[in-house]
Amino acid sequence: MNGSQVRMKRGACNVLVTSASRKAPLVRAMQEAVRRINPDARVFAGDLDPEAPARYVADGFWQMPRITDAELPALIQGCHERGIAVVFPTRDGELLFWARHRAALSEAGISVIVSHPEAVERCLDKLAFADFGREGGLAVINAATTPEAVGAGPYVVKERYGAGSRAIGLDLSLDAARLHGKNLDAPIYQPFVPGPEISIDGWIDRGGSVVGVVLRRRDRVSAGESQITTTFRSEALEREAVRALETLDLRGPVVMQAIVVNDTMRIIECNPRFGGASTTAIAVGLDVLYWSLEEAFGQGLPPVFKRIAGEVRQVRLPTDLVLHDPDF
Repeated sequence: MNGSQVRMKRGACNVLVTSASRKAPLVRAMQEAVRRINPDARVFAGDLDPEAPARYVADGFWQMPRITDAELPALIQGCHERGIAVVFPTRDGELLFWARHRAALSEAGISVIVSHPEAVERCLDKLAFADFGREGGLAVINAATTPEAVGAGPYVVKERYGAGSRAIGLDLSLDAARLHGKNLDAPIYQPFVPGPEISIDGWIDRGGSVVGVVLRRRDRVSAGESQITTTFRSEALEREAVRALETLDLRGPVVMQAIVVNDTMRIIECNPRFGGASTTAIAVGLDVLYWSLEEAFGQGLPPVFKRIAGEVRQVRLPTDLVLHDPDF
C-alpha cells in the first residue's frame, strides 16, 4: 500500500505548517489552498513555542517535539492523531530532517513537501552551492573560505550555513572582511557585486520541470526579508531563473536571491522552501501551495501557470488580532 492509499484509507486530509512562529500569512494562504481541495480540511500550526502567534489564525495548534531522528516515531504518531496527511516545512534548519525521512513518512501515509536531501543540503551550504553552480555553468557569485581566493575586493562576508542575512558584512575591505570573519562560526567570502537585489519565486513539479517563476524587486528589506516587494517581468531573467532551478534539481516551492547586473542575474543563493514574502507570487498566479497540495494528495491535472497581466506590490505590516471569548 503506497502513501496515497494509506492517506485515503485513514481519511486524513489535514495539513501541518511546521515552525509556524509568526507566519500567519502563510497559514491563511494554506487554508485557502487546501479548502479548494477539501472544504473540511484543517491547517495545523506546529511549533516548539506554545505561544507561537500563528496558532491564533490556524485551525489547530500542535506544540511539537523537537525535530530530531529520535522523535520521528512521535512525529508520525502526532500526525496520525491529528489526521495530518501533508507536512509543509518552513524553516531552513529542519528541511534536511524532513527530506531524509520523506520515504518513511510516505509509508506512514504522510507526504512532505520538500526537495531531495542532496538538493536541500547543497542549498543550505552556501560554499557548496557556489561550487555546484559554477561547475554547472550558472551565473552564481563565487565563494571561498578565504577572501583572497575570490579576488581583490571589496567583499561580502557571511555564515556558510543558515540564513544568509544573519551577521552579514557588505562592501568590506580586505582587513575589515578578515575582522568580520573572526566573529562568525564558519565564514565564507564573496566578491561584493553592486546592483539591485531581487527575489525569484518558483515552483518545480515532481518530474523536475519548472512550472513558473515570478521576479520581485526587494524595495524594502528588514532582517533579510522583503517588507515591501514588487513583481516585474523580464523574459531574459526569467529564462536564466528557470535554467538555474532545473540545474539545482529542486522540487516544490523555492525562492532564489540574485543581483541584477546589466540585465543579467548573478545568483546569491536559493532557499528550497516557501519564502517570507512568497505570497506575493501567489497573487500573480504562481499557485505554489495549491499545486503542492494537489501533488501530495495525488489529485488534479498538471499545473499551468497563468500569470495575471499586471503587477502587484506587497507591503507586509504588523496587524492586531482581537479574539472574543478566547478559549485559554
